[in-house]
Amino acid sequence: MTVTPLALTRPASVTDAFLRRLVARVPGSSGATWKLTEVYTSEVLVELPQSTPADIEQAFTTARAAQEKWAATPLKQRLEVFKRAHTLFVDNAPAVTDLIQVESGKNRRMAIEETCDPAMVMSHYLTRAAKLLAPVKRGGPVPFLTTSTEIRQPKGVVGIIAPWNFPFATGISDAVPALMAGNAVVLKPDNKTALSPLYGVELLEQAGLPKGLFQVVCGEGPDVGPTLIGQANYVMFTGSTATGRVIGEQAGRNLIGCCLELGGKNPMIVLEDADLDETVQGAIFGAFGNTGQICMHIERIYLPESRYEEFKTAYVAKTEALDVRAAYDFGPDMGSLVSVDHMSRVKSHVDDAVAKGATVLCGGKPRPDLGPAFFEPTILEGVTKDMLCGVTETFGPVVALHKYRTVDEAVALANDTEYGLNASVWGGDVGAARAVAARIESGNVNINDILATAYASKGTPSGGVKNSGVGARHGDQGLLKYTDVKNVAVLKKQVMGPRGGQTYEKYVDGMLSGLKLMRRLRIR
Repeated sequence: MTVTPLALTRPASVTDAFLRRLVARVPGSSGATWKLTEVYTSEVLVELPQSTPADIEQAFTTARAAQEKWAATPLKQRLEVFKRAHTLFVDNAPAVTDLIQVESGKNRRMAIEETCDPAMVMSHYLTRAAKLLAPVKRGGPVPFLTTSTEIRQPKGVVGIIAPWNFPFATGISDAVPALMAGNAVVLKPDNKTALSPLYGVELLEQAGLPKGLFQVVCGEGPDVGPTLIGQANYVMFTGSTATGRVIGEQAGRNLIGCCLELGGKNPMIVLEDADLDETVQGAIFGAFGNTGQICMHIERIYLPESRYEEFKTAYVAKTEALDVRAAYDFGPDMGSLVSVDHMSRVKSHVDDAVAKGATVLCGGKPRPDLGPAFFEPTILEGVTKDMLCGVTETFGPVVALHKYRTVDEAVALANDTEYGLNASVWGGDVGAARAVAARIESGNVNINDILATAYASKGTPSGGVKNSGVGARHGDQGLLKYTDVKNVAVLKKQVMGPRGGQTYEKYVDGMLSGLKLMRRLRIR
């Protein structure tokens, strides 16, 4: 692993005046603040206001007033905002990348990819929103005399709770379809990574989004979450399964809907005919992309006995050659973890595994010489289910290798988890790989890829099963979940019930005969 002494200058775009302007939109009437720091150096960047319950209630009041006007705005005019925003987001991607790196410590390659996500979501729904939100006229129970029209209406104010690992992508991308559908949004980003979503809101307003429609509140989850959920008409959350349960319970008590993308312990199955070089390269990104801080990243790799040693040797060599360091250029392969606290959690998983008999093939240690929250890319073998990293999501650059004898065994091992967010299957015979993918209990399965193909397919829903979540983002339901359905039915002539002296018995006979006739003619 390449080691470079830490000598770093903050990106020129991230000025003190710029940061103060961003945090100025966060309400904080109590005067309490959070010291938002540069991850690579621990330098304090700016004091982030912490919102009180009263601040959050006022944010919702402001958002509701703006939402009434926004919902009454013709859809075509609403979508024009996002056409302009698409250009602004692409043109300002370098500045957004600077913010993402400063606040999260991820390498620049991953940060620039994150900036693309909101633009991709905008582009997709700009082609779908008009059709999805248009009234749909359907037949009623009596042919020709009844109709039923499905009308989509915005839910009101959507509360979005975004995680620190992809603050810009989740904070803004999850808001885009909600706003297109006519809702307002109140966003709670993580304190550690509030800067990039705040800039995203600024860019949306530059594109013409009405001021007040997109509010941002900040604070620790237990302090902010209950009030936010209590005020919202719908909640979108990305984060841990434990927190997701709490949010789901409160949403249920409030009789509002929620979409929860939660944890994962994602498996990768390598079949015997997989291309070694491509599979090893895929596994590098799968375990160490974004320093292992991707909800859909790989923490378990299952290898056929016949190819285990071959893969292990190549994988360890490639991992040890990774360029890991702090830099604001595109050089490093891997950056920092998001915080010292999170680095300590990752270290505790590795230490627990080693204490219980696992072997470290490479890595396994913090790297304070690179920065306060750096941890080496780590490969383990001999991991068992009595170890923390054997069953619990580590969410860091740590992966375990396992052998299997048969494909049936590999599938059983992959499914032996309470999670089901993402999985990866690698093989030369795509048909055989598809057959394996069909047997894996996961909301997303990528063949000969780790996660990008599934997640970047914005036309297809992406969500988890089992303890990995409820609902999905992307696809048609990624927009429709932010709407309520109104059924407007019309009866053109009074034909329900006996007419003109007809007995009820005769009416029933005619009704039942009509049901048979309509089925035979395929009318209903």
